[in-house]
Amino acid sequence: MNVLLVFAHPEPRSLNGALRDVAVAELKAQRHDVRVSDLYAQGWKSEIDRTDFPALAHDARLRPGPASGEAFAAGTLTDDVKAEQEKLLWADVLILQFPLWWYTMPAILKGWVDRVYAYGFAYGVGEHNDRHWGDRFGEGTFAGKRAMLIVTTGGWEEHYAPRGINGPIDDLLFPINHGILYYPGYDVLPPFVAHRVDHLDEKGFNLIADHLRERMRTLATTPPIPYRQQNGGDYLIPSLQLRPELGDPGASGFALHVENSCAQGIVHRDRECA
Repeated sequence: MNVLLVFAHPEPRSLNGALRDVAVAELKAQRHDVRVSDLYAQGWKSEIDRTDFPALAHDARLRPGPASGEAFAAGTLTDDVKAEQEKLLWADVLILQFPLWWYTMPAILKGWVDRVYAYGFAYGVGEHNDRHWGDRFGEGTFAGKRAMLIVTTGGWEEHYAPRGINGPIDDLLFPINHGILYYPGYDVLPPFVAHRVDHLDEKGFNLIADHLRERMRTLATTPPIPYRQQNGGDYLIPSLQLRPELGDPGASGFALHVENSCAQGIVHRDRECA
């Protein structure tokens, strides 16, 4: 498979850098073709602004969504953005790797999404009618491809458990997994999360590295998170509300948008199947 790893950490000698090297080495050992977008090393511009749209009239008001759509259709997006889009079209698997900073991804990676996910490329595709509300959430440009996160945290695993003070890690990562990866069509694999990384000794690192190698070996076979498809009949259109008869009666929030994974034999972290 073709694998694109987008790496967002400012220090190549960091634990994240070491884990990136472990992942890339294992992927190559499995005969995958690998490309790495090292955003800090590339000097990636994180903010989206007028310089992203060279063809935009000087006196025109900047509306990033429509401007990106017009530039994408006309082929006038900047070269750095077009290069990343080409990588995404090339890749069968996308991996986003980053440290969890203030409960989300670093700004440089969010800026990569803001600039690369142009209208007409990653969103704003497909027609809207009373049965189909665009190609998204299970459909879209990247349908048939896989994606996953490699994430590190400074906190303990217990801090990110259902009763942990930070909230469940799956909830914290939902906006990325569901909103950035599943939205344009990716099959999203459960994330690889390494906790308490600021206090790892050699034994701890080796254990995490072994687990990461196993995840890289099973990229093609790991069942994806069973998110509900927007246009699959589970949601009312155009309100995009989950049908009232679906979901556990006591469920709310993000859990409503994941099908009963226990019935499918899929067990998620911190969840038990009765």
